Amino acid sequence: MRRYHVTTFGCQMNAHDSERIKGMLEELGLGEAPALEDADVMVINTCTIREKAESRLSAHLGLAKALKDADPGRLLAVGGCFAEVQRDRLFEQFPQIDFAFGPGSIAALGEWLTAERNDGASGSFGTGDERRFAAELPSRRERPFQGWVQISMGCNSVCSYCIVPTVRGKQMSRPAPEIVAEIERLAVDGVREITLLGQNVNSYGRDLPAAERLDFASLLRACDRTPGIERIRFTSPHPKDFRSDVIAAMAECGSVCEHAHLPAQSGSNRILKTMRRTYDRGRFLALVADMRRAIPDLAITTDLIVGFPGETDEDFEQTLSLVEEAGFDGAYTFVYSPRYDTEAASLPDQVPEEIKRERIERLIELVQRTARDRNERRIGGVEQVLVEGQSRTDSTLLRGRTRRNTTVNFAGTAGAGELVGVRVEATSSTTLRGTQVVL
Repeated sequence: MRRYHVTTFGCQMNAHDSERIKGMLEELGLGEAPALEDADVMVINTCTIREKAESRLSAHLGLAKALKDADPGRLLAVGGCFAEVQRDRLFEQFPQIDFAFGPGSIAALGEWLTAERNDGASGSFGTGDERRFAAELPSRRERPFQGWVQISMGCNSVCSYCIVPTVRGKQMSRPAPEIVAEIERLAVDGVREITLLGQNVNSYGRDLPAAERLDFASLLRACDRTPGIERIRFTSPHPKDFRSDVIAAMAECGSVCEHAHLPAQSGSNRILKTMRRTYDRGRFLALVADMRRAIPDLAITTDLIVGFPGETDEDFEQTLSLVEEAGFDGAYTFVYSPRYDTEAASLPDQVPEEIKRERIERLIELVQRTARDRNERRIGGVEQVLVEGQSRTDSTLLRGRTRRNTTVNFAGTAGAGELVGVRVEATSSTTLRGTQVVL
């Protein structure tokens, strides 16, 4: 039996795509190898949204080349956003690649492997006739009790720093009956928690024909009616499209978790305008206030970019003050890096690297302090936790997540996939610690 190994970089959408890639390869008769070095078919699912992911990719491509040099019978396939954006020069840059495919043409990998098995085809880019949802492919889930559910692909926003519309295309929504049917199948298969995925989930459905159209709030309610699904999450929404009907659905649907990831990107109106985010600081903070009024126990996390072109000390201070005013429960913080063919890459007043580094350190310190203060309010309370397995830092403890999407390490006897109560006894900025109790 030939064996495969999939290496994944980037976002939750890439994690979902990799599960589909694994399912497809296993349906073709391949078994999974524990490491790249052990694989006959090496698949690297790439990201180009952040510079760090590209740097790590270079190291993996170097290792794959060395493995192919030692054993020319190995196959290397590269997919994802980096493959899409570099498609015209990919094989010239990296001649060790046998096959490449973009995010909307994952099925082409299986078609190529079948052809390669028959006639040795190689050195091609799989496009397929049109973009196809990876959700149509078989899946091999990382955890049997959790599932990703793709509701759309692509994005219609025009953020000046973002390459997603280039590599994943304009928004294309799946028909709601397909989504609900997939969730029902997952529930029968033992899944208890689903995460709805899209580049902008809360603009879901607007591109569908009028007869099929369902908005995101209605989709949440439809998913909530699925027996067996006890937790529903979604990522990522755009603040400009987060409307009152979605907030109401979150508040009223029992399985929709009390967590929203709400990317702010900056606290400066001037920078937000240059980013083409189409909201300002006041509108963002008003949205946070509306959400917390409707869902008092809501956790809000965010994305923040430091060192965007033209960002002054005053602009950065406004981002710091936004963190304090919004009271985020956590944040992904990024140093701005220019992306291919984006408007921001050619803007004047690029911020020097040393200033970016100083600012990111200050921002991380503030985010951690704010998150730790909010976590400390949980001490003494009991959280419902979905057990994911053994703690990564202490083998005597279990690990899971609360409905608010906070990691918990705790003493207990539950098995993976169980919902248990945990009394919180200590916290850090990112995790809770406690002991299992009866809910």
